[in-house]
Amino acid sequence: MLDELRRLSQKFLKLKNSQYRRYLIQDQTFDHRLSVIIGQRGVGKTTTLVQSLLDRAKGDRFDAKILYVQADHFQMGKVRLYEIADRFQMEGGRHLAIDEIHKYPDWSKELKSIYDTFPQLSVMASGSSALEIHKGSHDLVRRALCFPMFGMSFREFLEMSYGLKLPIFSLEEIVSRHTAFAEEVIEALDVLEKKVMVEFHRYLKVGYFPYFFELKSESAYKMTLEQNLHATVESDLTAIFPRLSGHSLKKMKDLIVFIANSVPFTVNWTNILKALDVGDVRTVKGYFKHLEQAQIIRSLPRATDKFSRLESAEKVFLDNPNQLCAISTGGINQGTLRETFLLSMLAKDHRAAAPKNGDFVINGDIVIEVGGASKTARQIKSEKNGYLACDNLEVGAGRKIPLWLFGCLY
Repeated sequence: MLDELRRLSQKFLKLKNSQYRRYLIQDQTFDHRLSVIIGQRGVGKTTTLVQSLLDRAKGDRFDAKILYVQADHFQMGKVRLYEIADRFQMEGGRHLAIDEIHKYPDWSKELKSIYDTFPQLSVMASGSSALEIHKGSHDLVRRALCFPMFGMSFREFLEMSYGLKLPIFSLEEIVSRHTAFAEEVIEALDVLEKKVMVEFHRYLKVGYFPYFFELKSESAYKMTLEQNLHATVESDLTAIFPRLSGHSLKKMKDLIVFIANSVPFTVNWTNILKALDVGDVRTVKGYFKHLEQAQIIRSLPRATDKFSRLESAEKVFLDNPNQLCAISTGGINQGTLRETFLLSMLAKDHRAAAPKNGDFVINGDIVIEVGGASKTARQIKSEKNGYLACDNLEVGAGRKIPLWLFGCLY
């Protein structure tokens, strides 16, 4: 059994490795005995698992101390994870990576047993962003560290596209020194005869998920995005919440399209119930909750409210601009696209809400109004820390900041 799994592991470690290292593998060492990476399909969880495992073996995929297992592989139907871990550690194994853990029955029970029984074994796992470690059938809160993984930033997209090494700028650095930072990135692209606005608008369509570089075709990428959304709802959510009915899954997919085609999508329960032909608000709120757990949608709460995100949501966006471009059936609203981009870049390290003036208040302090190059500061003129984030602008001045520069936050 273990010999066959080792052969599969060695094969996948070769196929799934990548020279480019996303922000998470650079930021984290995953030294804890049980680390779980959660995120959308295609954000790079598998590659991060593989890179981390190979780091422990100094790049040797044949090292007996490491093992990569796909939880949804057909071979897994023949053996339990606990049995694999037991045999692996008896033969000198030290580092076990389990991909797509949410597709394995009783995953929380198995992980708890492995953690408690084999203290010399370090385990990494990946799963859907809807995976609720704290609500599993067995308590993993005290045992597991959970690492959310987001899609590629604009900075990472440029690095992966052209082999560049670009700096990360904090939000505070961007609002205070954005002119110098914008010129630094532009100069790096000028060497390659590339224009930042061309690259940025390409990123909005195809840059959020790293697997685009395997497809190369925008049409194939768009088709894959649509398929992944369907698979997330029909496969990932049902694996985690098995009581979801086919009717509920269809309504959730209808809700995704409804949000994509609303400009912008504001929470009006009466209109939503009518559009989805659903009888009660509680049911629809459940749909929203599942879609947000799966990182398909992102809600923006009101800045003054202290209730739950769903109860206080001012607006609701799709998770990232690529998804918006892929599933909008009409023309894409540029204002919604810009706001979706900024919110997706802020999601990793910042809290955003809807202020009285402007589009976003970040960390309760910095107010941002999003628009085109000709946008004026009229709406935020009374805000001490108010700034414009402007599209179609290479370099800004004063409180006018290029929108694309917020893509260098991670």
